[in-house]
Amino acid sequence: MNIIVCVKQIQDPEIPVSKFRLDADGKKVIPPEGIPPVINPYDEQAVELALRIKEQHGGQITILTIGDDSTTRMVKHALAMGADEGIILIDKAFDGSDSFGKAYILSQAIRKIGAYDLILCGRQAADWDEGMVGTILAENLELPLITLVESVEFNDGRWRVKRVILDGHQIFDVPPQVVLTISHELGPPRLPSGWGIITASKKKIPAWDARFIQAEPARCGAGASRKKLVKLVIPKRERQCEMIEGDKPEEAAGRLAKKMREVGVL
Repeated sequence: MNIIVCVKQIQDPEIPVSKFRLDADGKKVIPPEGIPPVINPYDEQAVELALRIKEQHGGQITILTIGDDSTTRMVKHALAMGADEGIILIDKAFDGSDSFGKAYILSQAIRKIGAYDLILCGRQAADWDEGMVGTILAENLELPLITLVESVEFNDGRWRVKRVILDGHQIFDVPPQVVLTISHELGPPRLPSGWGIITASKKKIPAWDARFIQAEPARCGAGASRKKLVKLVIPKRERQCEMIEGDKPEEAAGRLAKKMREVGVL
């Protein structure tokens, strides 16, 4: 059983509001001092699902990500949880890639890896919340796709997949070689063990560049992006309170209704 888990490094979603800063001119988040980036929580749940499958059926789990040298720490976190190998896709040509570009880069790397039975992604990233990469990845690889997955079982050579919908669940039976995006209903991921941390610290994480995975420059990077970030701002939320008074409750209620009409609530 060969499982590939695509993960992303993001700024810690638990960053205190007081430490959150933006570079308005550069249109990017300024990494807060002393708070390292982390694995995307939904991707961490995808790693957890891969580990559960491995515990039941054996196999190999490969962690795949796009990043830089700093991404090694995040990959080793997944290895400390119990994954077997990690690969980081590093190349200046990848900088500025949008969801389509990232999905293309990942699909090229997966083709390079070759043998796999299952590809897992988080349902979305907790920074931009787009939730597109897993879907586009399946399209690029011409594989079936099931999103918002809560649980998976493997029986008689097929995956039985439970998918979350608004008013219940859907159950699918699909053959190996399928892309699944994992939802938070899976449950919390395990913590790395002490032995896992020691083992992961000794692992060497290979870095693959655009040439190695035969990625076309025209399909990744900022030049291939299908969207343009125009502005990045922290929204301002202001609250104002006005006391509505009256000699009688009916009088106060009337003034309140009039005020609500003025501000467009009624």
